[in-house]
Amino acid sequence: MESDRGWIMAKMLEAAENAAPVEAVEAVTRELGAALGARSIAFLIADLSGRALVRMAHVPLDGTGEGRRDGDEAALVLPFDGGHAEQALRTQRVQVIANADSWTVLAPVTDRGEAIGLLEMILPAEPAPPTLEEIARTAHVLAYVVIANRRYTDLFEWGQRTTPFTLSGEIQRRLLPSSFTCEGSSFTLSGWLEPAASIGGDTFDYSIARDELHFSVTDAMGHGVASALTATLGVGSLRNSRRRGVDLVEQADASNADLAAHSAVPGSYLTAILGRLDLRTGVCALLNAGHVPPLLVRDGESRALTLPANFPLGMFTEADFHAGEVALRPGDRLVVVTDGVGERHAASLDLPAMLRSIADLHPREAVRALADAVLDVSGPKLADDATLFILDWHNGHGEQRHSSAGADRARASTALPA
Repeated sequence: MESDRGWIMAKMLEAAENAAPVEAVEAVTRELGAALGARSIAFLIADLSGRALVRMAHVPLDGTGEGRRDGDEAALVLPFDGGHAEQALRTQRVQVIANADSWTVLAPVTDRGEAIGLLEMILPAEPAPPTLEEIARTAHVLAYVVIANRRYTDLFEWGQRTTPFTLSGEIQRRLLPSSFTCEGSSFTLSGWLEPAASIGGDTFDYSIARDELHFSVTDAMGHGVASALTATLGVGSLRNSRRRGVDLVEQADASNADLAAHSAVPGSYLTAILGRLDLRTGVCALLNAGHVPPLLVRDGESRALTLPANFPLGMFTEADFHAGEVALRPGDRLVVVTDGVGERHAASLDLPAMLRSIADLHPREAVRALADAVLDVSGPKLADDATLFILDWHNGHGEQRHSSAGADRARASTALPA
């Protein structure tokens, strides 16, 4: 069995490497389908809206089905409806569905908690538990194939976009981390950006060092391309100083000076929450530069954290900055939002009640549930970007993660009610 598994994996990786980047997923799924005797196999990628899957490739093994070749690309959007596909991603567990004369298997394609999509297989007979385990492992390998090959092509990004991006939206998209979710041994985090029609310049970012987690949430003044350019300058400066190893105050000083000196629009500024979490102790340093205060959810109750007051970055060149800190306890949740979550119609959202209602959700689902709640009270088009960043603290830095096929299932959200 071990030798068969190694042979399947070797064939898959060889097929991925030999294929062009746009065809790597097809090549891998074809090898897997042949090895398991599948009638058909498909990869469904998560849509950028977070509310649908997109059928990117369908490879019936008789060679007669729909394919993706050259300029003849096609994508089918499948909105979440609470069915098996959504349940598979939400719970991070393989779903098996009995059909009239076949069995459908849906396996999450996930890496470190980031739900990239689903592997869908149609099998002629009910799969045995060892076969399901093999499919789950293979779906995890497929996540790495997607991550590796999307660096070389726009195909995956194209497939994930159900609506065209404006220029400002394109700029903003490039400022966000390549993965919105990450699970570590001591933490789980997820970010989300619900863009306004005219783009408000929001961003979130994070980076994991050996013993520290760095993160930021920023909101540039204005809308459109000018706001996106201000965000680009601010985020670029923060990343540059972070990578030089300076503390939060020095990061704020550098970004403040860079924005004041180089902004294309005079007087441009951005508000920000900068954070540095010590993964050994749970002590989180926080700097608030004119931003909405972060929220701490502890034992079911939420409260705004009181931090030293600072001016927004870029507003005054002579400004001094000061940081505060909070000691996180296991089970704590830190929530950072931008003012789009509370502006205009969204102000009617009972945020503390909402945070209580999503307390048991994985941050991956929690940020989207919160974004949906904002849209419900604000209408389909937001007046300002709404950005959400959720960080759960578990403790246990340095311990081995208990992951299966790319996710810690003990942290996953429960299934939706039938």
